Amino acid sequence: MESYKRLKEAKIGTYQLFQETYHHGTFKTMHPSGPKADYLYHLTAMDRAMEGGIEDVGVGILFGLYDYRFEVMALLQHIRHLEERFGVGPHTISLPRIEPATGSEIADNPPHRVSDLEFKKIIALLRITVPYTGMILSTREDAGMRRDSFSLGISQVSAGSRTNPGGYSQEDAGAQFSLGDHRTLDEVIHDIASMGYVPSFCTGCYRLGRVGRDFMDLAKPGLIKRFCLPNALTTFKEYLVHYSTPETREIGEKVIESMLQEVPDAQTRAKTEEYLQKIVDGGKDLYF
Repeated sequence: MESYKRLKEAKIGTYQLFQETYHHGTFKTMHPSGPKADYLYHLTAMDRAMEGGIEDVGVGILFGLYDYRFEVMALLQHIRHLEERFGVGPHTISLPRIEPATGSEIADNPPHRVSDLEFKKIIALLRITVPYTGMILSTREDAGMRRDSFSLGISQVSAGSRTNPGGYSQEDAGAQFSLGDHRTLDEVIHDIASMGYVPSFCTGCYRLGRVGRDFMDLAKPGLIKRFCLPNALTTFKEYLVHYSTPETREIGEKVIESMLQEVPDAQTRAKTEEYLQKIVDGGKDLYF
């Protein structure tokens, strides 16, 4: 508990911890010793985190260790427990599948391999049952799967990732697992924009204290979108002006122009336009 209080004092955003597998026997097999070996202690980590004052938590399953149908049902029960006890469900759900890893036989031959079709069903089902959460797909998946996943419910993706300690400053030696998507950040952003989506770099809720119950009160009825779209447009604009390639900026500007009309409130739309111009003039870090 004290460790979580220290994280709270350090102003952590979302505390993420993956259960890996909810199946007790499989968990014990995969964690025969070490700090993660205690199944129940690991399972109740989110309770201790929230008791320690952390307001947003992120959960996850490593699909392929056990039957995905059991894992999804167990995950939903875990979410129900958090909602009933704390009034707050997970801020994010991460959905990795086992990928080949150096020196890991089980990674090369998962005991319960999840097919692409099954994986898409999982994404759609979780989006329907936990509509308020952010759903994360990593660079473990290839570009095609990540592209398809947006229409099914994925809302967050990583890009330009390294999986080895110190990998962002060193050569990619000793990676934990292989990647499916090797594109650069700008290539991923260009692809997302070309599909008509708005890549968002928003951290407005954390900055303004819209976390925990306050966030859930807005997210569950869908009211959070009043802030999400304007913040997506301003943060995307900042990326385009300061960091993107000319090709990405060209297509991104068209997306912003189109999506600006989707901001329903005239006053907010006008303020968004003002922020967009300020960013062109050199402004940064503008959010609602």
